[in-house]
Amino acid sequence: MHATHSPPGRALSRLGPALAAAGAVLALWSLLAWAGAVAPGLLPTPGETATALVDSARSGLLAADLGASLARAGQGFALGALVGSALGFATGYLPRLSAAVTPVVSFLRPIPAIALVPLATAWFGIGETSKRLLIAYAVLLAVWLYVHDGVSRVPVSHLRAARSLGAPLHRRFTEVLLPAAAPAVLAALRYGASVALLALVAAELGGADSGLAYRLQVDGQFLRVDRMFAGLLVLGLLGVAVDLVLAAVGRRFVHWSAS
Repeated sequence: MHATHSPPGRALSRLGPALAAAGAVLALWSLLAWAGAVAPGLLPTPGETATALVDSARSGLLAADLGASLARAGQGFALGALVGSALGFATGYLPRLSAAVTPVVSFLRPIPAIALVPLATAWFGIGETSKRLLIAYAVLLAVWLYVHDGVSRVPVSHLRAARSLGAPLHRRFTEVLLPAAAPAVLAALRYGASVALLALVAAELGGADSGLAYRLQVDGQFLRVDRMFAGLLVLGLLGVAVDLVLAAVGRRFVHWSAS
């Protein structure tokens, strides 16, 4: 008989390796901090970082910065993912359009969002519009690549078979193309979410008065490394949380994907 595991047991078996890795990182971090591997005062212990994080939460700064960053990243991600997905489906399905658009996107992809901060600020000012557009730019390019590749890999024979059976265009899209490309779309959204956080840092360093990256810059000016580590910890945990949510959504709605 095969051993069966209860739901808590299955969850623990999945979390076990991750918890072990996190414990190893914390132990190494503590060892380096206590051993003075870095100049005194420049590498806080995990305890000092936790204290700084709690202080930031109690003062209300963490909630304000997190809310500002989530709004920027969320709106930029939504815009970039929408346009990038639509463009990816179009270029993946239409070879002639792909031949025209792919060279342009390939030219833009190596240009990071941070390189465009001065230009975006000059065009749109230091307000929220420039920050959201910078994030949308980075997400669009990332999402387009995955979606375009996924759609272009859908066998043409499947689409031809659906057309020969009399399926109109909208049914070929919803019943053949979209399900086949859905795993690639899910991967695109997960990658695009991480890119949104990277672009968020660039956008907030380009001029802001709130946000996680803005707070990192301010704390860096005063060498408050405990607060800097706390901000980096929040950014990392935010990325993990977003990825877990998207993965859960994918398992619910794209259950044929291996993600």
